[in-house]
Amino acid sequence: MDPLAFARHDHAHCSGDVLKRAEDIAAEKGLRLTPVRRRVLEILLEEHRALGAYDVLQRLSTEGFGNQPPVAYRALEFLVEQGLAHRIRRLNAFAACMHPGEAHAPAFLICRTCNIVAEAPAEPVREALDAAAADLGFVIERSNVEAVGLCPTCREAA
Repeated sequence: MDPLAFARHDHAHCSGDVLKRAEDIAAEKGLRLTPVRRRVLEILLEEHRALGAYDVLQRLSTEGFGNQPPVAYRALEFLVEQGLAHRIRRLNAFAACMHPGEAHAPAFLICRTCNIVAEAPAEPVREALDAAAADLGFVIERSNVEAVGLCPTCREAA
């Protein structure tokens, strides 16, 4: 579980650790973490929130990286393909992977009020889904588990 998303913590340390792991992974795989890709990952790491591609593009544009949608989409696609970011389909947005380099299939816990996104282990959910599919003769190749609710802060405020 990634309890940091919903708790006060040293986010600079948190995001710095993830960025360092991402750089190490890219180096190990011989991948180029270009300035645009790196900056997009940094933007995603600024908060535990999901951001839309146009939000990312707007930030890139103000920082001189270009203002054409492919700039953001290509960088986001690279980060997702390399396991450094996740696509949050419910929000049509992206969030930094908080466990890069680790084999995991997270369930995304999305606060409907503030859009904070936390990764939770989804192995038990996936096992149940695989078993239900197998009973029907179906083989799951890919799944995305997203749960919408209220984070502790928003729940207290309600």
